[in-house]
Amino acid sequence: MSIGIRQLRRTLSEQLAAVQDGHTVTITSHGKPIARLVPVGRPTKLEQLRAAGLVREPTRQRQPLPEPARAEGTVSDLVAEQRR
Repeated sequence: MSIGIRQLRRTLSEQLAAVQDGHTVTITSHGKPIARLVPVGRPTKLEQLRAAGLVREPTRQRQPLPEPARAEGTVSDLVAEQRR
């Protein structure tokens, strides 16, 4: 079921009752999906994939990002300089 934000505000209790009954409600903004209300007892897709053994937790920590490069001038100036 898909519902816009304005309608969700007017019918929040009804939508929460539907979710409680096991339905999933997709919330849209200007016709584009932005959020999903799902019953708490239902496993997420990621949880289902973990249970099936198709994905697993990472085994090593993420590497830290490098320090940002410092530069003088605008991006346009830097690009122009690289083209010379």
